[in-house]
Amino acid sequence: MAKKRKPEQLIIGGQEILPGERRVIDIPVAPMYTHDDLSISVQVIRSKHPGPTLFVCAAIHGDEINGVEIIRRLLKNPLMDRLKGTLIAIPIVNIYGFIHHTRYLPDGRDLNRSFPGSGRGSLTGRLAQTFMNEIVANSTHGIDLHTGARHRSNFPQIRANLDDPETLGLTNAFGAPLAINSAIRDGSLRQCASDIGVPVILYESCEALRFDETYIRAGESGIVNVMRHLGMLRKRRGQTKPPTISHETGWVRAPTSGVLRVLVPLGAEVAQGQTIGIIADPLGSSEVDVLADGGGIIIGRTNLPLVYEGDALFHIASISPKANWEVEEFHVDHEPTEQELDPEDPSTLPIAT
Repeated sequence: MAKKRKPEQLIIGGQEILPGERRVIDIPVAPMYTHDDLSISVQVIRSKHPGPTLFVCAAIHGDEINGVEIIRRLLKNPLMDRLKGTLIAIPIVNIYGFIHHTRYLPDGRDLNRSFPGSGRGSLTGRLAQTFMNEIVANSTHGIDLHTGARHRSNFPQIRANLDDPETLGLTNAFGAPLAINSAIRDGSLRQCASDIGVPVILYESCEALRFDETYIRAGESGIVNVMRHLGMLRKRRGQTKPPTISHETGWVRAPTSGVLRVLVPLGAEVAQGQTIGIIADPLGSSEVDVLADGGGIIIGRTNLPLVYEGDALFHIASISPKANWEVEEFHVDHEPTEQELDPEDPSTLPIAT
């Protein structure tokens, strides 16, 4: 298990980062069998002024690329020049999966079920240990960026241990519309970071191998909000609206095989028994309603209309009947206007998923 180092000394990848420095460091990982070397690229911004050390990482699952763009924009944000404390940004953790457009590493293991890792273990275990020793052990807080799987989109949400007051504070500050009080899974980055006293929240949005402009903007804004909460950036007037909290989620599965028509968007509030989709055969001779098992918010759904009986179709988060669910303000705050869309800069254009 990684041990935290003295806060006055910051050494990553064998290199010391002094106060006032901004540096890119390449941390070596196991080379390819072609003898090509690979490394995890880390950008460290260390202020001359003391403060917390926040790591922000993406692509622990190599095909979850929405967070890569969030971090790219964060690092270009002029606010990073006014930082107190230290930001450690790791846009691509699973460099092997990122190159090959896949969730896993070459040994077939899930990195987010392999922490804290082992220097004598598989490739995944070695990468996990490197990340714990070089990144987490040097941090006081963390934000882990994820997306849904292939052909599945997630509505913006925070997953965190909300029973921990410090983690709840990070979650409230982020500004996502919804937060899931999610139990810490064995072998996850959240679990192992928590074991050494580093609270981590997980931001879920979008679909694997896709960008979503609104969700990217929300992610960058959320990280800045957390930095303000931690005192790394100057606080502004007013407070971020706390999220609606869910303590239970469940999937609605296909009652039959066929072609799915989706009737509700991500973020929609649905009632128990409501028809949220229809599955028909290609000839149109039969149709079967897909009914919500319970009331709540659609936080995930399949984007593939061809389904087999038993496939997971809609992910619903239960919320309190007293909760006042409203997503219009979230979209108003983060959707780009026509004036903001620059046809000369493709990174500003929303990409359909």
